Amino acid sequence: MTTGGKRAEDPIGAADTHVVVTDTGNATAAAGAMAVTGYRGPAPGTDGIPTDPIWVSDTGDARAAEGGFANTGYIYQVSAGHLTMVQQRAPREPASWPHQVGVLPSRAHSFQYRAESDQLRAVVANGGTAVLGQVLTGMGGVGKTQLAADYARTAWQDGSLDVLVWVTASARSSVVTGYAQAGVELCRADPDDPEGAAQTFLAWLTPKAGATPCRWMIVLDDVADPNDLRDLWPQASPHGRLLVTTRRRDAALSGDGRHLIHVGLFTEAQAVAYLVRSLSVCGRQEPVEQLTALARDLGLLPLALAQAAAYLIDTGLGCAAYRALLADRATNLADTAPDALPDDHAAPVSAAWSLSIDRADTLRPIALARPMLHLVAMLGTDGIPGSVLNGPSAIAYLAQHRTTGQEGTTESPGSVSAQDAILVLRALHRLSLIEHVPQTPHQAVRAHQLIQRAVRDDLTREQHAQAARAAADALVSAWPGVPRDIRLEESLRASSKALSQCAEEALFYRDAHDVLFRVGRSLGETGQVRAARDYFEHLVQTVTGRLGPDHPSTLAARGNQAQWQGQAGDAAGAADAFRQLMEQMLHSIGADHPYTLTSRDHLAMFQGAAGDAAGAVAVAEALLQDRLRVQGPDHPHTLTTRGALARWKGEAGNPAGAADALESLLKDQLRLFGPDDPDTLATRGALAHSRGLAGDPARAADDMEQLLQHMLRVFGADHPEFMAATYNLAHWRGEAGDPAGAGEAIEQSLGQTLRVLGPDHPSTLIARGVLANWKGQIADPAAAADDLEKLLDHMLRVLGKDHPHTLTCRGNLAFMRSLAGDLHAAVDALEKLLEDQLRTIGPDHPSTLTCRNNLARWRGQAGDPVSAVAALELLLEDRLRILGPNHPDLLITRHDLAVMQGLAGELASAVAALEVLLEERLRILGPDHPDPLTTRHDLAVMQGLAGNPTAAVDALVRLLKDEARILGPDHPDTQTVQYSLEQWRRVAKQRPLV
Repeated sequence: MTTGGKRAEDPIGAADTHVVVTDTGNATAAAGAMAVTGYRGPAPGTDGIPTDPIWVSDTGDARAAEGGFANTGYIYQVSAGHLTMVQQRAPREPASWPHQVGVLPSRAHSFQYRAESDQLRAVVANGGTAVLGQVLTGMGGVGKTQLAADYARTAWQDGSLDVLVWVTASARSSVVTGYAQAGVELCRADPDDPEGAAQTFLAWLTPKAGATPCRWMIVLDDVADPNDLRDLWPQASPHGRLLVTTRRRDAALSGDGRHLIHVGLFTEAQAVAYLVRSLSVCGRQEPVEQLTALARDLGLLPLALAQAAAYLIDTGLGCAAYRALLADRATNLADTAPDALPDDHAAPVSAAWSLSIDRADTLRPIALARPMLHLVAMLGTDGIPGSVLNGPSAIAYLAQHRTTGQEGTTESPGSVSAQDAILVLRALHRLSLIEHVPQTPHQAVRAHQLIQRAVRDDLTREQHAQAARAAADALVSAWPGVPRDIRLEESLRASSKALSQCAEEALFYRDAHDVLFRVGRSLGETGQVRAARDYFEHLVQTVTGRLGPDHPSTLAARGNQAQWQGQAGDAAGAADAFRQLMEQMLHSIGADHPYTLTSRDHLAMFQGAAGDAAGAVAVAEALLQDRLRVQGPDHPHTLTTRGALARWKGEAGNPAGAADALESLLKDQLRLFGPDDPDTLATRGALAHSRGLAGDPARAADDMEQLLQHMLRVFGADHPEFMAATYNLAHWRGEAGDPAGAGEAIEQSLGQTLRVLGPDHPSTLIARGVLANWKGQIADPAAAADDLEKLLDHMLRVLGKDHPHTLTCRGNLAFMRSLAGDLHAAVDALEKLLEDQLRTIGPDHPSTLTCRNNLARWRGQAGDPVSAVAALELLLEDRLRILGPNHPDLLITRHDLAVMQGLAGELASAVAALEVLLEERLRILGPDHPDPLTTRHDLAVMQGLAGNPTAAVDALVRLLKDEARILGPDHPDTQTVQYSLEQWRRVAKQRPLV
């Protein structure tokens, strides 16, 4: 045996000291011999024991050159138990090129070529070789390793590489070992010094002047931590390629010109093709629609698709049955994996992200990643609003469930801030466990459905329920009180739906969580009134089955269902539903319970909306007495009932009385709540409206102008109440004599409404109708009719043919056709409309009565005043029965009846009827109301037609002065009187007065 410094222990000695023999030079020895050269030491002592601590004896035949060491016997130390010898191995020759270090993963079964492969090859080239480092990043299971192996294998096989090094880089030690092996094989590095060998290899990669260039590629697969590569990044080379695969997305990975390529999921076509090919190997065929559905169920994740295909093959289970297994909430994701994993997979899908989650919990802020994932796992995959996950409810959950036992954790359980929540989302994003895009706050966080499922599977039943209720609390706390952002509302509803699907039981623990109600209200408040109605119908069934018919949550759900039934157009049905609910509440929770009192408020509202204003007044008056008794005069709900009572008094024909009641209410609200309270502002709007209905449109417009400025400061321009106020202001401006200004104001506001509420919101549709009506009255009724036809098509699609807004639009369309001169088309349209109104809202509804009135008038104007008189006489009887003798609508019918009598030739009767009507209108409405002014005009015209043009002129002169004073000289009604006066002056052959 020949050695040159090999370390070895002498078994003879027993002492603890060691002997080191070094610098022995070259030596050769026969078998069993040791050759020593360069031995230095004193001569043996007289007692035969050497003075030097090393004794060499019985070495046999050994030959050593100068500086060598040869031995065939024993080397031992008398006073020390061990001898350490250092051996310098003879250097091995560098491997010849081409040379591969490390083993590439086997090609996956049914490997799919993907777009990322093209991105890998689309790099800057120099002499046909790549010069930029590249990083494949993406969540676990997307196939990064297979893409890297395919790229490396292709480059190796096409002869474009001299050296290929594949390193599994899940830890720094693995990278060092891989580099060291390359250093030993390629550049004579010392295998006993891995760190040194690794650095030798890295230095060897740097091109040397005059040396033959080496075309190399290094693949660092599955880098778990960028810090593991500190001082181990190869230098950029014109002849080298570096490829890294990792789940991380830290900024450190993209330094030094490295190019990040994000590896996503399969496309749907790729996923289906993969399943077809994998199953066809065993002769399996499944319906394409089932495979497509399975691909969607698995979120197009390559790892999941591979394991699903293996499971189907191993078990013989059909695709539909496997999908049912996946959908079963009682089945864990781990139970859907095959016993033997395909393609050398390291772990089943259920465990694919566990190491990443563990590592995320060690990133700052420490020990918050896992509880944050609990919340994310409960919510939607299409995007979770950032405000949900960094709001107070989410922060409280993070603080309570902060992972304990993490090394280095020093924070107390309660030391969590909103900034911590954002930082932990960034940490999860860096590990590709979620996608966090703060630039889209309404969809800031996305997570793959299988990651969510795997996280949920790891929770105990109680942990699952706690996380679900915390997620529900977080949604409610993030939900705006006013829906100003349609996309945010959609995102919140989507997350709520996902939560209900995975944790419905937790949302009905003791009572129905408020998030369930918030979803339905969001649908209605964003204009989807029919969807809100349908949603609450389903919720009523669910909550009844889980909590029982008498539970307060059940009663609340029924109240919401009835409310949106009315908002969807069925006011009469809503009123009936509230009557039934009130009876149930009286039995279950008592007459004085707040729910019972609120249901009576809604009963009054929908009874009035169904056309029974007088009945609404009676319900509201009785309710007010009970609220005063139970809740007192200053309770907000008592004041709300007072406002509703005033409104229905106005609708019942007493707008002046309504205005008086609202003035009194406003004083109390200002005293109790202040001028900026939403209820105070709402009362101001209702007061302005009542004053306008009472005959003072100019004051109504002034009041709305002031209110609008106040609301802009309190609410902002995008608040629905502010936008509604802009339309009310425009309306009263038009009624006060500026129809052109009204049209312009509505047109300007419509753009804002479209932006905030969207094209399908009922408020947007109503605004379009109002705009068309004003435009038609001041400019081009034919064009307005065209606009209303388009609007009608939109309403039919969004609201349905029986919705009150749709029916109103049909009536407005007929009105525009009449203004455009096509009375026969208007009559035909109203006849069809009346049939639908009788079917849907009944004969006594105010809209039905108004339709009958307009139909009769237009028939008379179209040339059939006799039938118009007959129809109006019948209508007068019905309005007297339903509305009473003093209602403004009844007075309108009396007015139209008198005019039609005049057109039918009964001029004396017409004059007499108009004179009586004028006295009553003056008594009820006052001299400055527009309706008495209209009666004065038509009375003058009938007097002229009856043969007394002088009386007509005198009456019109007086009327013109009053119109100019009340409405202004430019008001359309003033202009009409001016025109009539000129006509009757010609008839009377009178000259204009100076």
